[in-house]
Amino acid sequence: MDMNEVAGYQVEWVSETGSTNADLLAAARRGPETNRVLVADYQSAGRGRRGRTWEAAPESSLLFSVLTRPEVPVVAAHLVTTALALGALEACDSLAGVRPSLKWPNDLVVADRKLAGVLAESVVAGDWLEAVVVGMGLNVRTGAAPSEAAESAVALEDLCGSAVDRRELLAASLAGFARWMDQIEADAGQAELIDAARRESATLGRRVSVELGDGSVQEGLAQNLDERGALVMEDGSRVVVGDVVHLRTT
Repeated sequence: MDMNEVAGYQVEWVSETGSTNADLLAAARRGPETNRVLVADYQSAGRGRRGRTWEAAPESSLLFSVLTRPEVPVVAAHLVTTALALGALEACDSLAGVRPSLKWPNDLVVADRKLAGVLAESVVAGDWLEAVVVGMGLNVRTGAAPSEAAESAVALEDLCGSAVDRRELLAASLAGFARWMDQIEADAGQAELIDAARRESATLGRRVSVELGDGSVQEGLAQNLDERGALVMEDGSRVVVGDVVHLRTT
């Protein structure tokens, strides 16, 4: 284990834990701690959306979570997810020459193959966020994705053809995250964040199938993101929470 400061965050790096998100959520509930990052070489209980398990081989991925306490309402919690996704996207571009796209709501993809996933979990007090823990699993080395996801996932080193230092990738991702987080407490900053998400989107302009929270499925053209980051479909409907599949055109 080691600890140091990166981009204003206190970073702890451990060889193994159950879930970096779960560890920092527990820390958030214990006290006022903030701006803390936990990185693990291996997670035995890593999770994706809807509690799905995600297990990567040790030291093959960049697995980390950030504990932050932004002064924003609960309805803006997803902006923290977008801020981390954009920070990592920029880091992949600057360090590896690979610029992934954002698949709504929380994945980084390259040619529709998953490079990274982001998961945010909140501690809420009334209408305001008491804390947000946002975690990322980014496939760095060949074989980082579980075998069942090998065809739908991709690793950064496979894309760039050279070795990528996970510590440098973490530092660049946190620096980008910090820049975006500086903006989201103001309406103008939120608008800039959403504009960036639109520009980097792999979903907008695509026909998609969306599995909604109640299990129903909506299909149609993903047209825009609204000012809160919800997905706006061609028929004007808004999707706030859902799992998206990009449909192939024939």
